[in-house]
Amino acid sequence: MLWFTPGCAAPKGVYHTVQRGQTLYRIGQVYRVDVNQLARINRLTDRSQLEVGQRLFIPGAGSIKYVPATVVASSKKSVKLPTRKPKKTATSRTQRPASTKKPNKSASSGASRTNIPKKKASAAKGVFVWPVRGSVVRKFGQSGSHANKGIEVAVPAGSAVVAAAAGKVTYSGDGIKGFGNLIILKHDDSYFTVYGFNQANLVKSGNFVSQGQKIALAGRSPTTGQPRLHFEIRRGKEAVNPVPLLP
Repeated sequence: MLWFTPGCAAPKGVYHTVQRGQTLYRIGQVYRVDVNQLARINRLTDRSQLEVGQRLFIPGAGSIKYVPATVVASSKKSVKLPTRKPKKTATSRTQRPASTKKPNKSASSGASRTNIPKKKASAAKGVFVWPVRGSVVRKFGQSGSHANKGIEVAVPAGSAVVAAAAGKVTYSGDGIKGFGNLIILKHDDSYFTVYGFNQANLVKSGNFVSQGQKIALAGRSPTTGQPRLHFEIRRGKEAVNPVPLLP
C-alpha cells in the first residue's frame, strides 16, 4: 500500500489488475513505464511472479489499458528444456524433443540443414517463435574450432529479424568480436535471446519489444561472409539448444 503525507497531492496514476499471462515487462511496455520503477513502487521482490488479480499502481497513467498476454502457460511455470543433453551444457529439466524433418546435406559447408517452417509461427504455440525463416546450416554444439552456443540460419541479407519473445533490449551494438551487429533481449524466467551477424540493428538498449516485432536486418557472418543469422537462447548464463524450444 502506498502512503502519502497530509497536504501532498496523490500522484497521478491508475491501478492495473493483473490478468492471466501478463508480465511486468509487457505491462511496463504498454503503459510506457520503466520496469524498475514499477517494481520499486509496487514493492515487487520477484518480477517474474505476478499473481492473477494482483493490483499494480501505474504512475502517470490516465486510464487502464489492455495488456495482451505474453505466454499461454501460467506465469509461475517456466519453459521446459529438452531431454537430450546439449554438448558442453547441463540441464535438469526435461521435455519431449520437438520433431524435425530429416536433415538435408549442406552443399556449402557439409553441415546438415534443418528446414524451418515457411509459414510464420503464431506466438500462441509457445513462448518463443522463429526470429527468421530459412534453413539451419550450423547446429547447436556443432564441432569445429569451438562449440557453437546457438544456431546459424541461412537467410537473404536484409531479411527481417524479429523478436522471438517479448522483452527488453539489454545490448545493441557491434562491440563483441565475431558477431558483428548484435542484439541481446532479456525475457521472463531468466531467459535471454541473442541475434548476431546483423546488417543493421533497429532497436536500442533499454527499448521494450513485443514478440514478432522487427528488431534487425539480417547480415553476413564475419567469418564466412555468407548471409546468415546467429541465434541463441540462454537460461541465465547457460546456452540451451534453441530448436526444441521453437514451434
